[in-house]
Amino acid sequence: MNSESNSERHKVNLDLYKFENLTDFTKAVLLATKKIPPGKITTYKFLAQAIKRPKAIRAVASALKKNPNLIKIPCHRVIRSDGRIGGYRLGSKKKSWLLRKEGIVLTKDRVNYFEELIYKF
Repeated sequence: MNSESNSERHKVNLDLYKFENLTDFTKAVLLATKKIPPGKITTYKFLAQAIKRPKAIRAVASALKKNPNLIKIPCHRVIRSDGRIGGYRLGSKKKSWLLRKEGIVLTKDRVNYFEELIYKF
């Protein structure tokens, strides 16, 4: 049991280490992303606006690729402004699967009625 706690502690420390080595911009993106609840989505554009960098939409997408913990920071909940799911570090099939698992309905990699599911910060 002691080795389990050491293993868990090591993982948490590693996540903190990875997070601490990110830029302030990337940290801001990831911290805002962490606020998106299950069953909700937001867009890269809304996320950029939430961190007070409304023109940094592509930079937001790039920052999400540096997410050190895909479980705790749900970057799969960030989609394109046209409702398409956009990219994901583990691939679009995995992103689609994660969104569907949270009850989000997709048709051909596009979120159905995405306007109703948008989380605004």
